[in-house]
Amino acid sequence: MTDLCEQPATWLADQIRQGDLSATAAVDAYLDRIDAKNGELNAYITVIDESAREAARKADAAVDRGEPLGVLHGVPIALKDLGAMKAGVRHTFGSKVFADYQASRTAVIVKRLEAAGAIALGKTNTPELGHAGVTTNKLVGSTASPVDRSLNAGGSSGGSAAAVGAGMTALATGSDAGGSIRIPAACCGIFGMKPSFGLVPNDSRPNGFGAKRHHTACGPLSRTVEDGALMLDVLAGPHSGDPGSVPVDIDFRSAVGRPISDYTIAYSPALDVFDVEPAVQKAIEDALPAFEAAGATVEEIEIGHDCPMAELSEAVEITFTTAMAGAVETMATSTGVDLRAHPDEVSQSLLAMVEAGQEHTVGDLERSGVVRTRLYDAVQSVFESADILVTPTLACSGFAREAASDAVGWGDVLTWPFNVTGHPAASVPVGLTTEGRPVGLQVVGRRYGDETVLAASAALEAGLSSAN
Repeated sequence: MTDLCEQPATWLADQIRQGDLSATAAVDAYLDRIDAKNGELNAYITVIDESAREAARKADAAVDRGEPLGVLHGVPIALKDLGAMKAGVRHTFGSKVFADYQASRTAVIVKRLEAAGAIALGKTNTPELGHAGVTTNKLVGSTASPVDRSLNAGGSSGGSAAAVGAGMTALATGSDAGGSIRIPAACCGIFGMKPSFGLVPNDSRPNGFGAKRHHTACGPLSRTVEDGALMLDVLAGPHSGDPGSVPVDIDFRSAVGRPISDYTIAYSPALDVFDVEPAVQKAIEDALPAFEAAGATVEEIEIGHDCPMAELSEAVEITFTTAMAGAVETMATSTGVDLRAHPDEVSQSLLAMVEAGQEHTVGDLERSGVVRTRLYDAVQSVFESADILVTPTLACSGFAREAASDAVGWGDVLTWPFNVTGHPAASVPVGLTTEGRPVGLQVVGRRYGDETVLAASAALEAGLSSAN
């Protein structure tokens, strides 16, 4: 059953629906892999093996009875321990303070996955409230990249990415406020996508607007682009509980395999202002011919936002820290627990971020909006002539496993500009540096043009696979 854990989720789903593989066998294989690898990688905070096995038995009975089956029937998944609540299951938010907290409700994304037949194996590691670009906390410690155990899995969906990369789940949920899907995807050598803002609903309560000031999106982490597209087909769609939900209908999976021979791909080596390591840039530029082999035209460009890095990073710091301060306030209201009252159990980087957010004024927020608008307009102008924009995902080749929570700066990742703008963006693995560190290429599309991101990502994946 070891090989089973390396198979695509699409294959697992087909085999289980056809009766050629039991859901029980799939779940048992993944739980065995978790037993073998989680102690080393620290991807899971909580494993719900008994409920997973019970769900698998019910899934197999449904196949035997010939019942209608969902597209993820019997497929094992992992849930990030932030946002992806499952009623009755421990939900820690990555915080030692919430080590014994149980979710009282099930999030809409989890409901949709389970309605499609997916089986949750457990909850994955994340820095407290997802505030950091590496995954480490005082609850269970750091998560390692399955590609190189000396490296961190990245944050904040690092546990999900490591679990997928190590074959400890077929699929996993992630959330992304500044790169928290794409950073760990790059660090763990897998695919991850932040869809256009509002496509995947976020029914957070009691504050349904918490993810709106600084755009946060939920999305998939997977071993293949098609697996990610399949998961998006399940997750996306409007929901009445999300005031930011949009009624845009996209057939994600059909985009995989779509020709890109008429695509113009704009390549920005550094989004004009980032300092990208030569080893990363070489890996990215070595991958670009895969687009050309698929018939696309690749042109190097400048974005033209005319903003220095200091100005851009100040603007995003204002929205990010105020959002984190707001999350702590909401948590105190909804749970009765104020993280600020537990300084010995909470990371200092989170407390500093909350303090900074509380000090910002309405004027600060409005001024940041002017800078964000300039960036938005510049990115929008790229898509007047290009179908896709590509960049490195990270400016560096990863982070040390035991890096401090505040080790990743705004200049280290090229992901957050697209949280500012709301454009869909994915990270596709393109190989290793000469030191064996994984590199991700970021693929960005027009707003609500997520199918072009998937088509280009799949073409890149296929081209690199055939070249190897």
